[in-house]
Amino acid sequence: MISPALKEHLLLFLKEDIGYEDLTTEGIVSEGTEAEAVVRAKQPCVVAGLPFFRELFKIYDPAVQIIFRVPEGTEIEAYQEICTVKGKAKTLLTVERSALNLLQRLCGIATLTRKMARLIEDTEARLVDTRKTTPGLRFFEKYATKIGGAVNHRMGLYDAVLVKDNHIKIAGSVKEALRQVKKAVPFTAKIEVEVSSLKELEEALSEGADIILLDNMDVETIRKAVKLTGKRALLEASGGVTPESIREIAETGVDFISSGFITHHATWIDINMKIERIEQIG
Repeated sequence: MISPALKEHLLLFLKEDIGYEDLTTEGIVSEGTEAEAVVRAKQPCVVAGLPFFRELFKIYDPAVQIIFRVPEGTEIEAYQEICTVKGKAKTLLTVERSALNLLQRLCGIATLTRKMARLIEDTEARLVDTRKTTPGLRFFEKYATKIGGAVNHRMGLYDAVLVKDNHIKIAGSVKEALRQVKKAVPFTAKIEVEVSSLKELEEALSEGADIILLDNMDVETIRKAVKLTGKRALLEASGGVTPESIREIAETGVDFISSGFITHHATWIDINMKIERIEQIG
């Protein structure tokens, strides 16, 4: 189910591309022309974003018919059919680019996320996304990381407490930052704090932090942090996490590994939509 707020968000994508009208399509395609197109990926990928792809067409023309050939989250081969789109040719041509752009981006993120999640799937650690997302696309990109196998971190500043280095700088210490934020947030809120040393970790533990983010620590220091914590708090490792480093970090015993790499290093999947049948109605 696509919420009204999400529909408004998707409508903005259409407005950005279409403006007042599709000049090319209006000049070439008659109102009575129907068409059927096939959407295929030119490379192997994890499929993500199908509900949004469909909704973009449905917002513009509720009569369009879309038949998905694979479920969301499926790993497909190159040139495998993802779906067919059938309806007015004008609709297909006008919505095509907005729908494909979002699908290509989300498939790229889900594919990279799946790759990294698999590298640690036999450990206790879970891959977590970050707020390092494209402005305007956060919900969609975080959706794609979840399809790929990651756990969602906070959506924004409004839905979780995360005391970071600059908060600590202003407050004066980890201990003081935690004391202040505890007075300001509901008692039901979990509190996470970022630490950059074992000394700061000890401060965070003494103040009862629920989750502690180990920021840019080397693997040996992370191991020491895990031992020092002794399950008194959840531990999240972060900073410079890549496919090459994630396995070694996971083996330290941390609970979560957050990585902006899965969004800011993801490349678009090459997906196209080709019209394969045309029919004149009336």
